[in-house]
Amino acid sequence: MTILVTGATGSVGRLLVDELVAAGAPVRALTNNPAKAKLPAEVDVAQGYLGRPSTLPAALKGIDTVYLAPLPALVDGFVACALEAGVRRVVVLSGEPAEYEAQQDPASWHYYKLERAIEEAGFEWTHLRPGQFMNNTLDWAEMIKTDGVVRAPYPEAVQTPIDLGDIAAVARVVLLDESYTGRRLTMSGPEAITQPEEVELIAAAIGRPVRFEALSREEALEAWAPVMGKETAEWLLDGFRMMSEYRMTPEPTVLEVTGRPALPYREWAVRNAAAFRG
Repeated sequence: MTILVTGATGSVGRLLVDELVAAGAPVRALTNNPAKAKLPAEVDVAQGYLGRPSTLPAALKGIDTVYLAPLPALVDGFVACALEAGVRRVVVLSGEPAEYEAQQDPASWHYYKLERAIEEAGFEWTHLRPGQFMNNTLDWAEMIKTDGVVRAPYPEAVQTPIDLGDIAAVARVVLLDESYTGRRLTMSGPEAITQPEEVELIAAAIGRPVRFEALSREEALEAWAPVMGKETAEWLLDGFRMMSEYRMTPEPTVLEVTGRPALPYREWAVRNAAAFRG
């Protein structure tokens, strides 16, 4: 049966399409901009977007299994269309905070809202819960290129960042192996690491010094709020605060599911060194 990949031009979705094609699986890719996607010729392309329910019935026609990109605010429209189309199984790209969110006020739900909607609708489900993406540190590129400095809050926060390719590889296995149905898979990179340690590894990869400068919470909020909005900035800062209070530990999920170890940050930095060079 054909698998629908939503968010097929997204950071994980695009890699997942390639993973599924390489595995010989039939794929339909939902994308708002097929020309930009540059999808493989083997892929059945459906033009549309999760936020425009009118585009979903055609994309979902004949689909048994869906990879659902994380757009919690739009999940109700997807659920209605997927139920109407007879979709049986949904693999959700959620996030590690979902477990914590489940214990909080529903008004604060983000990832858990997505998971709950899929479960309550009666689909067979698997939830993928990665932690922080290694690619998030690409946001430091301009600071590194211009000043040789990374300015960020909570230098003591210990995190376990994961490579996007590892998330896509896990998603491919789960989509093709129904034994993972009904499981919540928390996943991470292979190491616990702080932001200053990440900066040191970037410096080694580009061959020049880079300094870490700690920001207070207030300074970070002032810098981030105009870019991403105050609510999102506060949500991210709360996440860093929690990682500073509760040390994260690596999860073995990538190795257990794919049979190969997760990519370490040192290697990610080498692969992405060009993005940080001036």
